[in-house]
Amino acid sequence: MDRNSIIGLLLIGTILVGYSLWTAPTQEEIEARKRAQDSIAALEQQIPVTEPEVRTPLTPEFPDSSGFALNDSLVNTDSLEQARIRQMYGAFASGASGEEKSHTLENEKLRIQFSNYGGRVTSVELKGYKTYLHDPVKLFEGDSTQFGLNFFAQNREVSTDNLYFQQHATTDSSITYRLYADDPGRYIEFRWTLPASGYKLDYSVALIELSDLVSQNTNFIDLTWKQAIYQNEKSLENEKNVSTIYYKYLDEDADHLSETDNDNESLSTRTKWVSFKQQYFNSTLISDESFDKPTKIRVFHNESETDSLLKVMNANFTLAYRHQPANNYEMQFYFGPNHFQTLKRLDLGMEKIIPLGWGIFGWVNKFIVIPIFNFLNEFDMSYGLIILILTIAIKLMLLPLTYKAYMSTAKMKVLRPEMEEIQKKYKDDQMKSQQELMGLYRKAGVNPLGGCLPILLQMPILIAMFRFFPASIELRQEGFLWADDLSTYDSILDLPFSIPFYGDHVSLFTILMTVSTLLYTMMNSQMTATNPQMKWMMYLMPVMFLGIFNNYSSGLSYYYFLANLISFGQQFLFRSFVNDDAIHAKIQENKKRPQKAKKSKFQQRLEKMAKERGYQPPKR
Repeated sequence: MDRNSIIGLLLIGTILVGYSLWTAPTQEEIEARKRAQDSIAALEQQIPVTEPEVRTPLTPEFPDSSGFALNDSLVNTDSLEQARIRQMYGAFASGASGEEKSHTLENEKLRIQFSNYGGRVTSVELKGYKTYLHDPVKLFEGDSTQFGLNFFAQNREVSTDNLYFQQHATTDSSITYRLYADDPGRYIEFRWTLPASGYKLDYSVALIELSDLVSQNTNFIDLTWKQAIYQNEKSLENEKNVSTIYYKYLDEDADHLSETDNDNESLSTRTKWVSFKQQYFNSTLISDESFDKPTKIRVFHNESETDSLLKVMNANFTLAYRHQPANNYEMQFYFGPNHFQTLKRLDLGMEKIIPLGWGIFGWVNKFIVIPIFNFLNEFDMSYGLIILILTIAIKLMLLPLTYKAYMSTAKMKVLRPEMEEIQKKYKDDQMKSQQELMGLYRKAGVNPLGGCLPILLQMPILIAMFRFFPASIELRQEGFLWADDLSTYDSILDLPFSIPFYGDHVSLFTILMTVSTLLYTMMNSQMTATNPQMKWMMYLMPVMFLGIFNNYSSGLSYYYFLANLISFGQQFLFRSFVNDDAIHAKIQENKKRPQKAKKSKFQQRLEKMAKERGYQPPKR
C-alpha cells in the first residue's frame, strides 16, 4: 500500500469519527428519551393487552345496543379502543373481540371441528383413512383454510371470517352460530348440520333484518373460500400433478383448471358446485340451486419439490342479496373420497373429477373396467388377485382380435420370402415394388394391415387401464407381495441419490413389466419383417417406460406385467395348433384362383398415386 492510500484511509476515518461525535445526542436529550420511554411503559402496565377481549354480556341471549358491558376497571382505558372498533366495524363491533371456542360434530365417516371465530369449519377428518405417514387424513386444519361472507354495511367492509359469532343453538347433529348487529333482531346466522351417515355437511346462511345496514347499491355479497392442500400420499409429484379445482356450470359437464400450473378462471354463468380436488379426496361446496355469476376460482402451484404444501386453492362465490327482511341461502359441503360410485350416487356429475380418461377411454373404464372391478371386489379378495382376474377377463374379451392379429402376422411371415424377392428385384423402383407387393397380397388373400387393426382396437383398453389404476382409491394403501400400496410405486431399494428420468428408488414391478415387454417385442419381431429403424424404436419404447412407470402406480405395472405373461401364453397356444405349412398351402391355393376380388381402398389409392407419377400398372 503506497503513501497516498494510507493518507486517504486516515482522512476517511477522521471524517467518520467526527460525524459520529457531532450527531451524538446530548445528555439532556438522552434523559428526555428515557423519561418518555418510562411513561410509555407505565401506561402499557395500566392497559391489559389480553384482557380487553374478556367481556360480560348483559344477558345470556344478547348484548345491549353498545355490544357489551365493560368491566369498570377497563372503562377508562378501553374507551378509545372501543371507539376505534366501533368506527371500524359499525353495527358488528360486538363481534370484533371475544374468546375462541371449538365444537365438534361427528358421524361414522367424518369428524368436523367448528369455531365461533368466523362461525366456520376449522378441521375435517375422514375416519377410516390414513396418510402415507399413517396419520389421520385431514382435508384441512386450523389456519390452512379461510371461509366467510364479505359485504359492505354502513360504508364499511365486513368480513365474517375474522369476527366472533355467538353459539346460539347446539344439538347432537347440528350447531348454529349468530353474528349479531346492534340489536337482537339483526344478525347473520350460520347453521351447520351433519347427517348421521355419509360425507355431506349441510350449511345454511340467513341474513335477518340487515337491509338498512347493507349498502343500498349492493345486490350481491361474496362468499370466500380458501384452502391450502397438503400432501397425503407417498408420491408428492403424482399427487401434485392431479390436484386442482373442478367446477360445474348449472347445465353443463364438469371442467377444471390446470393441474400443473398456476391458473384462474372467472366463471361467466351460474355454477352448481366447485371442488377442491386432491388425488384421492376432495372438498366440494354445492349450492342447492346455483351460485350467481361470476364465480372466481384460482389455484396456485407450489414449485417446491420437498415442501408438503401442494397447492393453494381459492374460490369467490356470488350470492344474490335482495334487501328483504330475510335472505336465505342453502348449501352443502362434500368432504370425502374420490370414489366413483359414491360420487355418482350424489347425482351431481361429481364423478367427473376422477380422471378416467376422455372420450372412448373414459367409456371403457365406466362401462367395462369399473363394473368388472366392483363385481370382483364384492368377493373380499386380495386386490392383487382381483387385478389378476380382471386382466384375464379383459384378455379373454380381446382374444378374437388377438387371434386375428396373430393369423395375419403368420400369413405375412409365410409370404416373407416372396416379398423379399420382389423388393430385391425392384429395389430401384419403389413404386413398382409396392405395386407388385399389393398384387401378391391380393392373390394370396392377405391384408397387410390385418395385424395392425386388431392391435389398434385394443389400444383404448390399454390406455384406459393407464388412467384407471392411478385414480382408483380402492387400491390406496392395499398391499400385495412386496408392494405395500398398489396405488403408488413399489420400492425394493431406496437409492441415496436421484437418477435423472428414473428416480431415487427401484420398482420391481416396473422392472418385471419392462423385461416382459422386451421379450414380447423380441418374439413378435421374429414373426414380422421390420426395418432396422422401426425395430430400434420397438426396443427403445419399453426402456422409456422403465423411467415413466418407476414413479407410477405399482398396480398398473403389475397389470401390464400380467398382460404380457398372458400374451406369451396365447402366442404359444396359437403356435401349437396353427401350422405354417397349412397356411402356405392355403395361400398358394388362393393364388391359383381367378382374381375377381374387388381392390381394397388402400390398393386403389396406391395405384392412383402411381398413375399420377406416370406409372401404368400391368393389365392382369
